[in-house]
Amino acid sequence: MSLELYVLCLSIILGIVHIVLASHSASLQRGYRWTASARDELLPPLTGVAARLGRALTNFLETFPFFAVLVLAVHATGAYGSLSKWGVLMYFGGRLLYLPLYAFGIYLGRSLAWNVATAGIFLLLGGVLLR
Repeated sequence: MSLELYVLCLSIILGIVHIVLASHSASLQRGYRWTASARDELLPPLTGVAARLGRALTNFLETFPFFAVLVLAVHATGAYGSLSKWGVLMYFGGRLLYLPLYAFGIYLGRSLAWNVATAGIFLLLGGVLLR
């Protein structure tokens, strides 16, 4: 398996970690009775870490499709090279750091991690377009 596909699989695992952390933190704040319910009642927004983990999940879900499609485009076109390798490593490294930085409210570090991950997406795009 190529590094690019391997990192795609790791990113899927990271996405699942996002989902688990966001859902459990919401359950801790609202109670597991709420979690098991149909959730029809309106509740105030989540706060603190639970809110930040929810926003981090939303942000991951916004960027992941671009990353995944580009990794698959690299694979389909054989556009493997230094741009694709650095692209996947930057995306995954940035996203991996983004989660705890956002959870702990480290705003400038979180922004830097987001920018690294986004630069990784652009490297992948460049690798495909410049093939």
